[in-house]
Amino acid sequence: MTTISSIRNLGPAVERDCARAGIHDAESLRAIGAHEAYGRMIEAGIRPHFIGYYVLVMALQGRPWNDCKGAEKEALRIEFNRLKAERRGSGSGLPDALAEALDRIGVRPTRTQR
Repeated sequence: MTTISSIRNLGPAVERDCARAGIHDAESLRAIGAHEAYGRMIEAGIRPHFIGYYVLVMALQGRPWNDCKGAEKEALRIEFNRLKAERRGSGSGLPDALAEALDRIGVRPTRTQR
């Protein structure tokens, strides 16, 4: 197995986020692709950021992160926004099931109180 940080432009922070989402090696990351991997990271509670998304896309294509421009970048923004809406985690950094349980018993402020 190859480390995720062995992929050009992906460092230890991406490797940690991937591990948090259950993706532990470069082969697994490449097999599921950038879009699915980032969706799993969102579900695992990472804070979604467009630059992180397109860096991952570019890295898995073997391209420099700053190669994303123009119409391609606009199309990726649309995909990112759709992914964020579909896979939105609790935003708390907690696994969704735990966040939901804490919300049910009232130990966290509701979204309107945050």
